[in-house]
Amino acid sequence: MVIVTVYVDRTCWKSGRQAVPGDSPATADDLQVKDDPLTIQCYAACPTDAIAGLTQDSCTGKRDREGGFPIDINMHKCDKNGYTSTSLPDHKWNFVSPCLFQITITKESVNQQPEIVVFLCIPVSPGNSRLIIVIPKNFWSNLFGVRWLDHIFQNLVIDSDLYLLRVEEEKLIEAGSSNWQKVCFVPTKADANVIAYRMWLKKYAGGQFDWGTKFNGSLPPTPPRLQLMDRYSSHVVNCKSCSGAYKGFNALKISLQVFSVASVAIMAATKHEMISVATRNTLTAAAIMCFVGSKWLSHFIYKNFHFHDYIHASK
Repeated sequence: MVIVTVYVDRTCWKSGRQAVPGDSPATADDLQVKDDPLTIQCYAACPTDAIAGLTQDSCTGKRDREGGFPIDINMHKCDKNGYTSTSLPDHKWNFVSPCLFQITITKESVNQQPEIVVFLCIPVSPGNSRLIIVIPKNFWSNLFGVRWLDHIFQNLVIDSDLYLLRVEEEKLIEAGSSNWQKVCFVPTKADANVIAYRMWLKKYAGGQFDWGTKFNGSLPPTPPRLQLMDRYSSHVVNCKSCSGAYKGFNALKISLQVFSVASVAIMAATKHEMISVATRNTLTAAAIMCFVGSKWLSHFIYKNFHFHDYIHASK
């Protein structure tokens, strides 16, 4: 159910005609939707890592991945409508209750518009949420229509903590919503947003999402790892760019396999004197290359559009 609030204003039509939408590809936004088996509490409590990772290279520049860098987050406002925090001189975080997060990144140049990242977590049922993420679109991916390439890298960030969040979710339910501090260890200033959200949730919502009478709030059994991190059903099938790339890569894979088999069949059915040695060697090399290419493409499709496991111990 969607509730739309309308404010009657006689000047709204005039304002709407005067507003000119931005036409710069650099300021256009890319919207990504994902359905993941996590509750709103766990996903909404961890937007800092997700959004910071999504914007790290494109918006804030590359960082030292091994040594890291300090993130000093300061809280400025917290009430029933949400809270506001800042990290670094050019990052501003806004949480609008109940499930919208926004980060505004101010550019160094005065002429450049600030970039805004929106992270909306919609509760679907206990243990299931829908994520709607709007981030600044990359100029080159927008120009050549390869948004799926951006989505591949974005999904790596979003899915990196998926399994850990699911385990955390179970531990929090066992301990109780009011005892989350006994289960989670958040010693750094970079965890200020997570702490603020948990405190806000405890103060204004009793520590958990109210499902009313439709659900009892119990968490469903943890699905297998392949199902938990199934990227195809959670994103690809509903994304026009990714589903188009998925179909295109599969068609290319089949074409390579057909060409490889056809080349071998032609050489086997043709007499030796009818094909020169150079032609036969060329067909053999082409058949081998197409076969290897189809195998590599099959691995690429599965890893990026179906299931990409993430083992933190190897990172």
